Amino acid sequence: MYTETPTTGTTAPVRASERAYRQLRGEILDGLLAPGTGLLEVEQAARIGVSRTPLRAAIARLIADGLVAGRTGRGFMVTEMSVDRIGELYEVRRALEEHAARIAAERRDPAVFEALRTQFLAAPELLRHGKAGLRRYYELIDEFDLALDVAVANPFLVGALAGVRTHLARIRRLARDNPDRLRSAAAEHLLIVDAVLAGDSSLAAHATHVHLHQSLTSVLATLRGSSAVPADPSPPPR
Repeated sequence: MYTETPTTGTTAPVRASERAYRQLRGEILDGLLAPGTGLLEVEQAARIGVSRTPLRAAIARLIADGLVAGRTGRGFMVTEMSVDRIGELYEVRRALEEHAARIAAERRDPAVFEALRTQFLAAPELLRHGKAGLRRYYELIDEFDLALDVAVANPFLVGALAGVRTHLARIRRLARDNPDRLRSAAAEHLLIVDAVLAGDSSLAAHATHVHLHQSLTSVLATLRGSSAVPADPSPPPR
């Protein structure tokens, strides 16, 4: 695998540990490695095509991300997504995103959010176009997040948000089969964009609060209807 080096435009080989990290992280976020899946070093190293040393470095990063934990006996496991853990995640998400929306409304570039507004107005139509439309919709959500990060211009807050979004990527898959929720979420994002565009910090924070409340309500309803997700698992071994 190769990646382009920004400073020179040439290609440079991706380190084995980075390749292993990207592959495992992507498989966890996409649900290919389900919560609770065991990860044995020898097996994963052979599957990915790296030695055990770079695999250990990759797993160390995944542990720091909160996506992998040690397990009793040997090896590691993909961390669980329980109702309780998701509730805790949303507590942090509310604190960070509501504050970020408030700051963004004060510092935003109106042109950026005007462009986002136009795209969110078209989001319901996007969602009628199957997988391609869904993929573009999530790209739009990523663009919205990036616009907020740029407007906030606070590397500490942006870094904290990035950590939360890593786990939200796992949760996001639960909404993919719920078109009604996706359409509602698009409308909620439009309200946030309108508030930021208007420079109304209080309204931006409130619109974000409403969106997160609706999001959590939908996620919990989905999880409680799924026997695959535990309600209150034991904490992973340290």
